[in-house]
Amino acid sequence: MEIHCTRPGCFRPQNSFSDLDDLSTLKTTQQKYCTSCGMPLILAGRYLPVRLLGQGGFGAAFLARDRYTPTMRYCFVKQFQPIGNLNEEQLEIAQSLFEREATVLEDLGNQNKKIPDLYAFFPLIAPARQGKKEEQYFYLVQQFIDGQTLEEELATKGQFSEAEVREVLLEMLDVLAFVHQNNTIHRDIKPSNIMRDKNGRLYLLDFGAVKQVTAGNTPSGRSTGIYSMGFAPPEQMSGSQVYPSTDMYALAATCLNLLTGRKPEELYDSFNYCWNWKTYAPQTSARLASVFDRMLLQTPKDRFQSAEEVLNALNSKSLPPQQGVNTQLQPPLVQSGTQKGQSPVISPPPTPPVKRRSFSLLELLGNAAFTGFEGVLFYIVLTNLLPSPGVSIGLLGMCLGGIIFALSRRFIEGKDLPILAGLTFLLMLVPLLRGGWAIAAIAIFAALGGVAAVAVTALFRLIYKILARFL
Repeated sequence: MEIHCTRPGCFRPQNSFSDLDDLSTLKTTQQKYCTSCGMPLILAGRYLPVRLLGQGGFGAAFLARDRYTPTMRYCFVKQFQPIGNLNEEQLEIAQSLFEREATVLEDLGNQNKKIPDLYAFFPLIAPARQGKKEEQYFYLVQQFIDGQTLEEELATKGQFSEAEVREVLLEMLDVLAFVHQNNTIHRDIKPSNIMRDKNGRLYLLDFGAVKQVTAGNTPSGRSTGIYSMGFAPPEQMSGSQVYPSTDMYALAATCLNLLTGRKPEELYDSFNYCWNWKTYAPQTSARLASVFDRMLLQTPKDRFQSAEEVLNALNSKSLPPQQGVNTQLQPPLVQSGTQKGQSPVISPPPTPPVKRRSFSLLELLGNAAFTGFEGVLFYIVLTNLLPSPGVSIGLLGMCLGGIIFALSRRFIEGKDLPILAGLTFLLMLVPLLRGGWAIAAIAIFAALGGVAAVAVTALFRLIYKILARFL
């Protein structure tokens, strides 16, 4: 059996052990060592690296097999060992950040099938080589996705169609909504970090904690200064705080890379501070183009603030409103008259208009229950007090219209609703009891009216969601 040495710089990393071809020996052997450098080969006494998948300045990635599973399943082993010497403090930071990535993967991967599962996380102390001191490495083992990254797919097949890009966008918005709800920001969305397996399922890879090491121990939420050129927004490149909208920007840049077949650096005009991508994808629908334009705005607060907002814009019948002065990125406004040698004064970006807060599902159903309850009470009172059915129905319509208007404008909301419902019920008991109505009957009919209104509202909302998805 062939085992690949994971020590960086090993001259002959490929090792062959014929005795491991025997399954019983393979399962019971305690350890094997590299015949060239003496590095332990069986990681954590379990994982057998068989092939190098790639390497860079922060370590390497290997394809490995788990000898303690019936099928010797394949897994992905990520090794962290940065180039250059780290002091004790830097090494401690490196270990804590790598452990944080493992923690995030364990938490998110077990809950979402579009994020690889974490299998193991462990350090490894390698024996000294040529009189040097012992070396420490960190390993992270996760689910192996058999497929191609979108970067490899783009290189193989060429630019994606709008339908294919929309599929990527929707799938990644779905997983980012989950990631952001768990108080995590990916920070490194790009085609090479999205993989499609052989069954067509897309996965989001590499949560990038180890890429934060060289920037030091930065405050929570702030960018580390490590980013992928072209895909990272301005706030990340400047080392400022990052937000969910930071991932929205990178996702839009990723989609444009796939749609046009060109790198983001070719699509971004640094002289005019704007994206010129439509020349390379002129047939893109107006809705999708408008969504991308807003995702790529320079100021984080002007972009969509969540994956849900982008999904709503994609499914809306009207084009999403654009924030700021223009959908293209604007250069900072520099105060005129700046003297030589002084720093220019940068004017703040225009404040976007305040948007009315939308109703949550719970608020919507609560408002429906209140309207139905009040509607039944008004109907009973009006039909008992007024002799003409036509006048009663007309007044009832006016009352319901006033209630709906007050709710839509939030003149009444939250705790106001049960209080007003109770007061209305008590005030209307006097004329209703004169007409021979029992209190219990009034309460039951009013409650049934509220339940019916909730059911009708939920049904219409479901129909709307279904139609919006297909239209």
